[in-house]
Amino acid sequence: MHIITRKRLNEFIENNFFPLLTEQDYQELVKILDDLIDMVGENENHILASVMDFISILIENYENENVPELIDDFVSDSIVDVESL
Repeated sequence: MHIITRKRLNEFIENNFFPLLTEQDYQELVKILDDLIDMVGENENHILASVMDFISILIENYENENVPELIDDFVSDSIVDVESL
């Protein structure tokens, strides 16, 4: 008998299962995650906790690939040509 832990599930998902998401998929997953957070809260033993973890990983991966970091935008906007001063 194999025991599926949250860590093992997350590692499997990260290494094997990342569908390509569209912007619409991403927006829908964010809404679903918001609902799950309301239902599950911080109860790690809730039956939907692993689903919430899975959706969080999908969202995080989408954001890492498609949403620029705010700090990157701030830094690029703040760069000043010292010679022009």
